[in-house]
Amino acid sequence: MPNSWKTILKSSLRKDEDSQQVVWFWLLIAAVGFMYVWTLAQKPDMRQPGMLAIFTVLMLVHLALHWAVIALNLSTRTAVIVLLVQSVVVFTLVSISASEALAVGLYLSLIGETLGLLRVSYAGVGMTLFLLLLSGINFGRFIGWGQLPIWALMVLPLAAFVSVYVTLYSRQAEARERAQKLAAELEQANRQLSDYAAQIEDLTLSSERQRMARELHDTLAQGLAGLILQLEAVDTHLAGGRADRAQTIVQQAMERARGTLRDARRVIDDLRSGRSASEDLARELTAETHRLETSLGIPCTLKLDLPEDLPPDTGEALMRVVSEGLTNVARHAGAAHAWVQVSSADGCLCVEVRDDGRGFDPAEVAAGHYGLLGLQERARLLGGECQVQSAPGQGTLLRWCIPLNTEAAS
Repeated sequence: MPNSWKTILKSSLRKDEDSQQVVWFWLLIAAVGFMYVWTLAQKPDMRQPGMLAIFTVLMLVHLALHWAVIALNLSTRTAVIVLLVQSVVVFTLVSISASEALAVGLYLSLIGETLGLLRVSYAGVGMTLFLLLLSGINFGRFIGWGQLPIWALMVLPLAAFVSVYVTLYSRQAEARERAQKLAAELEQANRQLSDYAAQIEDLTLSSERQRMARELHDTLAQGLAGLILQLEAVDTHLAGGRADRAQTIVQQAMERARGTLRDARRVIDDLRSGRSASEDLARELTAETHRLETSLGIPCTLKLDLPEDLPPDTGEALMRVVSEGLTNVARHAGAAHAWVQVSSADGCLCVEVRDDGRGFDPAEVAAGHYGLLGLQERARLLGGECQVQSAPGQGTLLRWCIPLNTEAAS
């Protein structure tokens, strides 16, 4: 629900509640005013100056207490005290006027006010019975105690009607309060959803940037790095007069360039359509190790134990791991031999790329080398881990393991 709608709903509920209180009070003033005039018309003794002053002051006090109960948010204890004061005022008014109409009207309005304020509770029921007792005492004093059955037939049904009406009105007021509370909760929930949506959008953009960075590194960066290595090898062979060897490497470089272009197009297609292509993983891994041997003369031993139902995204990640590992061997290791082993056991798929080169200290890897960071991100996204074990003069071992089943990855 838009904020403007919730604001309109809350303001309309508040205006409705305020207007009903004002209407209720003006109706009360009209009723009390009518009973005031009626009593003065029916009771000439009440028009005496002294009695008129007392009667008028008590009626004004009664109205003031009514307004205080309606306008102020009183606690139960304070409300009971105010109602007791009102009952004393009403008892005094009825006693000095001896008016049946005043007795009925004032006591019934006070009963309605009691149930509206205290609800149907022990305090509300007890106060209602107390007011009925005072009403009976008033009637017994000026119509005779033997006429109380007439009082019961007249007052008790009216009191029951007022009680039912006020109870229904109170429930409506409670429903209105719940609507206001729900509107406030809805507004708070809407703000939280807006905040969550903004956070999700930020996380989505960040995740997409990381994914695109990995894809660009794994396709264009790795492909260009491999081409540079092959061209350097061609230059070396040409300088040494080995044209046939150089031509072989040039042909391999051309094939690698075509493969890099295919990978780049596939990545673009994946970004547009969300689909991923799967190829013969074993053939690609074999070709990758063969390029290392033919281009740089570094023998590479490949051992494969691939699961039959390897998911496409897992196979893609595995290919990227091997390609990155062999690229690092070619560019940095200065190795005489390399080993690649892919195995699956105990519900995990593990890739190991090892060489016997110069090694390095993993803690001193310079910033800007995003290949290892990409491998770590891929492992984390698939619920696995990526480790690099190396030391100067002791070669390097890249170990990349992920769970094969979804529950383990979760």
